[in-house]
This record gives sequence, C-alpha cells and structure tokens, in this order.
Amino acid sequence: VIWIINQASAQEWGMLILGAIFFSLVLIGVIIYLILTLKEVNLSRRQANFIDAVTHELKSPIASIKLYLQTLDMREVDLQQQREFHRFMLDDVRRLDALIDHLLVAARLDHAEPEDAPRDVDVEDCLTRCVEIVARRFQLGDDQVELDLVPCTVHARNRDLEMIFTNLLDNAAKYAGENPLIHVEVRMRGDDRVVIRISDNGRGVRFELRRKIFQRFFRGGSELVRTSVGTGLGLYLVRALVKKAKGKISVSNRGPLSGATFEVELPGHPLRAAKCQQPASEPSETRTPIHSTEQPPSKSS
Repeated sequence: VIWIINQASAQEWGMLILGAIFFSLVLIGVIIYLILTLKEVNLSRRQANFIDAVTHELKSPIASIKLYLQTLDMREVDLQQQREFHRFMLDDVRRLDALIDHLLVAARLDHAEPEDAPRDVDVEDCLTRCVEIVARRFQLGDDQVELDLVPCTVHARNRDLEMIFTNLLDNAAKYAGENPLIHVEVRMRGDDRVVIRISDNGRGVRFELRRKIFQRFFRGGSELVRTSVGTGLGLYLVRALVKKAKGKISVSNRGPLSGATFEVELPGHPLRAAKCQQPASEPSETRTPIHSTEQPPSKSS
C-alpha cells in the first residue's frame, strides 16, 4: 500500500498500473488457494465419514450372521426358527452384496472399461423388481408403496437402471415418515423422454443441500450420531449413472405435501408391444399397490 501511494505521488503511472496488476494476481491466487484448501478439507471430512459408514455397514451384517450361526450351533431350534434365521442371514448377505456392488461401481466410474451396450428396457418390469427388493428390505406393506405407471421403455443398461431405481427407492424408504409412504410415477415427456418420479413423505431436502447430496461421500451430520444407514455413495452413483445414460436428475420438495421428490429423465419411448395392448374399456395407465411376498418377522422379535 505504501509503495502504491509513493508511486501515485511521484506520478509513476506505468509502475503503478504494473504493480496493481501483479497485486491483483497475488490476491486472486490466494483466494483460489483458499477455496481449493476448503474443498480438500471438506472432502477429507466426507472421506472420514465414509470410512466410518463402510466400517459400520460391514460389521453390522457380519455380526448378525455370526450371532445366528452361533445360535444354530449351540442350541436346538425348530424348523420354523431355522427358516427365519436363514432368511435373516440371507438379507444380511444381500446387504453386503449391495454394498460391494456400490463400491465396485464407484471404482469403475473413474476408469474407462468395456461395457454392455444399452438396450430398450421395460420400465414397469424393472421398477416392479426394485420395489419388491426394497419393500422386503424395509418390511413395507402393500399399501405403503403406490405405483402409477405408463407402459414405456428406457434406452440404457438394465443393471444401471436397477441400481438407479433401487438407490432412489432405498433413499425414499430410509428418509420417509414414521409410517413410510412412497409414490412412484412414470410419465412420457414428448415422444422420446421418460420421466420417473419417486416421492416419500419425510421431511424433504433443504434447498442448500439439493446439490450437495449428489456429491461423493456426502452425508449430512456426523457418523457418531447418525440414525440412518448408508455410505454416502448411493445418490452419487445415481447421478453418475443417469448422466452416463444421457439423462438428468433433480430433487425438489412436494409443495404442500411433506417429503421429497426425485425426478429422473431418461431417453426412451412409449411401449407398444402386444403385451401392453389393453381392451378399450381399460385405461392405459396402471395405479396399483405393490404385491409383495409374505413379510418376514422383524429381527427384534
């Protein structure tokens, strides 16, 4: 500052302009360095939370399986209890398998690898399978998930679609209200775009978090006081897979209704296959609750 005053007093305008330019560059460099440093600190914190979350997600099902196996080994249990134990252990194995799939997919996103070519996938069939998986995992009843679908297909990899829908449904079930209610809607936007909306009745997503929740490892709060399970990879994978399928995703609150709505738009077209042709007296859309299998007893029992 003293140098600038001296140059201005001496009317050394050339040196003054040159010095001001270099001074501005220094300030810009310091600001950029500070922004990058803050991003690194936030990323490091999210990675620490991710490690805590993965540790919990690995230890919990392993401890559960170990407990059931020890019970079967040390006690005589009847056939019905054996079947229940086997069902619980199978659920824990599926949970571990889903976690490993997430980690593998996240690792593959950063490396170009040959993949299966995308094809036309029946959205109704894919969504129904995903809903049954999530309903069984969270023990949701027939009246807690409502499907409102129009027959259509999406041009993408079937495995990617299953991971997208399963993660969004899983997220809706985890953050729904005390009595979870999930609504799944499929509509056409024009002739070549399919819109899938998955809504819940939870607290919604605050405006300042609607971009952050799609970042890698992001989970609000601390892992030490968290009540919901997860690793912070689910929505990151959803956004990455939707982008790879040449689509887009957004989240919004449901206006007067409680909860959040995740909207996914993907390339596709109406389904005109023979199996979707209905009599004239029937509507082309379907609005039916899911038909899940018999609900397994809760582990607390």
